[in-house]
This record gives sequence, structure tokens and C-alpha cells, in this order.
Amino acid sequence: WLVIAVGLVRAYLAKGSYHSLYYSIEKPLKFFQTGALLEEYLLITKYLPGIVPSSVVLTAFQVMSRVFLTWAVTHSVKEVQTEDSVLLFVVAWTITEIIRYSFYTFSLLNHLPYLIKWARYTLFIVLYPMGVSGELLTIYAALPFVRQSGLYSISLPNKYNFSFDYYTFLILVMISYIPIFPQLYFHMLHQRRKVLSHTEEHKKSE
Repeated sequence: WLVIAVGLVRAYLAKGSYHSLYYSIEKPLKFFQTGALLEEYLLITKYLPGIVPSSVVLTAFQVMSRVFLTWAVTHSVKEVQTEDSVLLFVVAWTITEIIRYSFYTFSLLNHLPYLIKWARYTLFIVLYPMGVSGELLTIYAALPFVRQSGLYSISLPNKYNFSFDYYTFLILVMISYIPIFPQLYFHMLHQRRKVLSHTEEHKKSE
């Protein structure tokens, strides 16, 4: 994620504009975001439940939604790659992940600076809505192109007697954010109150 951050900054300095910066970090974004599936597998099945204080279901939704945005929307619908909304969610993801992995690393080393803990449980207040807004706006921008091209859609009649409308599916994906995003957001707010209040009490006791 630091590679992505550096790539964004270098591209911005070279171009003098924030438009269409996606192309400068497309390959590392696909690689690292897809690699998050391995982290999710470990979170659910093996090592991380004792290390990462997260809701597995909510984390799984977050990871899968990001992989979906990366491949099934941004990669598949070339026309949206120049949208500013793509940069919006890429920047939000990048800052979030740099903070998150720093938090995990220093926690495992038993030397967690308060600034990183504070950033982990505070900056999401802005970054989560920013990322979700970028994701939803990008899906919305993709809808006309998906409808026009019939991307990933299967029409009847066919030998399987099955139909699938990707356009409708994308709308359902957008609607799914309504119940799930507040759960994730309020879960983090609850974690923030719990973790930071505990830290403040610990400081007072010292």
C-alpha cells in the first residue's frame, strides 16, 4: 500500500493533475487488493482471530466488496477508470490500509505508538464514508455502460434455461451497502470508544 501511495504522489507531481491517476497504480492495486483474500482466509480459518479484533463477517464484506470493485467494475468497465470517484476510493483504501497494517505490525512487536492507535480508531470516521462514496459513485457511473454492452449478462433462451442481468445485480450491490455499511461504521465507533477510553484510563492510572 505504500507502493500505491508513492505511485499516486509521483504521478500527481509528474502530471500536475489528480485526474486519471488510476492508470499509474492499476497493477499494484489489483495485486495487493486481490492479495487481501489471503488475509481474509487466514482471518477466518487460522492465525489472525487472536490478533485482529475485527468482526469476521463485516471484514469479509469489506474485502469482497473491494475485490469486486477492483475487478468486476473498475477493470471490467474501462470507461469508469477516468472517473474521479475511482481516485476517491483508492486514496481512502490506501490510507486506511497503511494505518491498519502499521497498527498490526507495532501491536505484534508490543510497541504500539499512541499516534498510530489513535489514527487507526479515528481517521476511519472520514475515510470509510469517503471510500464508500467513491465505490458507490463508481458503480453508478458504470451502470449505463453495463446496460449498453450487456456485460456479464446472460439472456434467455439458452440451453441452461438461466438468465442473469449484471445491470440489476450492480443495483442490488449498491442497495446492499444500506444495511451493511452502518453496521461496519458503528462497529468501528464502538471499538474506538472501547480502545481509546481504555487507553485514557490507563494513562490516568499511571
